Amino acid sequence: MAVKLETRSISKSFDGVKIIEDISIHLDEGELVCLLGVSGGGKTTLFNIIAGLSRPDAGQVLIDGADTTGVPGQVSYMLQKDLLLPFRKVADNVALPLVLGGTDPRAAREQAIALFPEFGLTGTEDRYPAQLSGGMRQRAALLRTYLFGKSVALLDEPFSALDTITKSSIHRWYLDVMEKIKLSTLFITHDIDEAILLSDRIYILSGHPGRITDEITIPVPKPRPHDFTLTPEFLSYKRQIITSMHLD
Repeated sequence: MAVKLETRSISKSFDGVKIIEDISIHLDEGELVCLLGVSGGGKTTLFNIIAGLSRPDAGQVLIDGADTTGVPGQVSYMLQKDLLLPFRKVADNVALPLVLGGTDPRAAREQAIALFPEFGLTGTEDRYPAQLSGGMRQRAALLRTYLFGKSVALLDEPFSALDTITKSSIHRWYLDVMEKIKLSTLFITHDIDEAILLSDRIYILSGHPGRITDEITIPVPKPRPHDFTLTPEFLSYKRQIITSMHLD
C-alpha cells in the first residue's frame, strides 16, 4: 500500500516551550488514522505543520514522497467548527474552494451541486446554513473540504459537536464517501470509542512535550457493526488505549 503522508521527526516549540517532539507517523492510501490524546498535547500543532500553516523547528513532512514542509495547500484541512458563511447559500459555501482556485462562480456552483447526491445534500442547495441540522452542516463542510482537491484530508474533531445518534450516522456515511472518492484521512479526536470505531490505526500522542507513545492497529473490517462497542474485542482495544494514555 502506498504511503500518502509521512512526518519525520517533527518537533516544534513556542516561546521556548517545546510542544511536540520527534513525531514520526504515516498515513497509507485509503487509510483512516486517528491521532488520539488529551487536550493540549500538541495534536493541532502537528496538524498545522502538516498543512503547511506552520514550520517545524526540526523534521519533514512528505506527501506522496515529496517534501512539502512549510508549503500550504497540499492537503484538505477541516477544523472542528464547520465555518460555513451564514450569508451564503449552501451551494455557494461548498463551491468556495473552486472559486478561490479561479473557477467561474456559476460553473463552480454547478460543479459543487453535481456532488450533492454523493454527500447526501440533495435539496439543500439554496438553503442557508442556519436552516440545516448539525449533521447536514458537517456534510456540507466535508464536501467543501473535499473540493480543495487533495487526496489527503486532515479532520480536527469533525464530529465532536454532533449528538450520539447523528454522529453514528455520519461515521458510516464518511467511511462510505472515503471509499468512493479514494480519500485518505488523518483525524484528531478525544473520543476513544470514536477512534476505535473508525480507525485502521491509532497513534497515541501524550506527554509534555507531546510524543507518539503507542501505535494500535485495529484490523476489524469497516464499517464495524453497531454492537461492536459491546464486544470483548472492543473493550480490549479500549483498555489498551486507556492504559497507554495513563488514564487508568
